[in-house]
Amino acid sequence: ENSLQKTSTCSSVNPSGIFVSPYALNLSSFTKLIKRLQERHPEFSRDEIVEALQEVRKIHKGVLSGLAISSIEEKTSAIL
Repeated sequence: ENSLQKTSTCSSVNPSGIFVSPYALNLSSFTKLIKRLQERHPEFSRDEIVEALQEVRKIHKGVLSGLAISSIEEKTSAIL
């Protein structure tokens, strides 16, 4: 449990080099969301999906916490 608490407060950079705040989405939710969006929009690259997701984040004052994953998915899909 302590190791989970320590890692949950660490900042990270995802594989495409985009900073992921530990407070915006936990990594498993982020990964799940990207996968769902890739399945829904196979015509877009992972980088394009991440950019759209970052746009949603920007619209919501830099945070995604407090939004349901389904809501984030819908808002990102609208941008794509």
